[in-house]
Amino acid sequence: MPKVRRSRKQPPEGWELIEPTLEELEQKMREAETEPHEGKRITESLWPIFKIHHQKSRYIYDLFYRRKAISRELYEYCLKEKIADGNLIAKWKKSGYENLCCLRCIQTRDTNFGTNCICRVPKSKLEEGRVVECVHCGCRGCSG
Repeated sequence: MPKVRRSRKQPPEGWELIEPTLEELEQKMREAETEPHEGKRITESLWPIFKIHHQKSRYIYDLFYRRKAISRELYEYCLKEKIADGNLIAKWKKSGYENLCCLRCIQTRDTNFGTNCICRVPKSKLEEGRVVECVHCGCRGCSG
């Protein structure tokens, strides 16, 4: 099984603590990429990949910012090696974006009317009983 590491540079102290979880998420990612997509829409076949990408970035974010379990050096190593998405983590640090599912949901150029995705609309502003599902990543509401 290939390792999560991608460069020849030696990982910082504490890597052995997060490596098993990252390898497990990497294995899930490989399974999601090879999963058959017959009968699904093109965007639906990408939803598991977006979900796992989110999980991996959220894991690194929580370890560094919330639990303070990893060093800054290890955190920056994960960002530099593209193990976690630095742009998504940067949005999570801003007010109102703490639960953002993916960056495509806030890009206005991807929508017909130049607005955010439907999953960014607060549930209190939606009709009662309406099921919301993002076309980009399958999110059911990440605005809070």
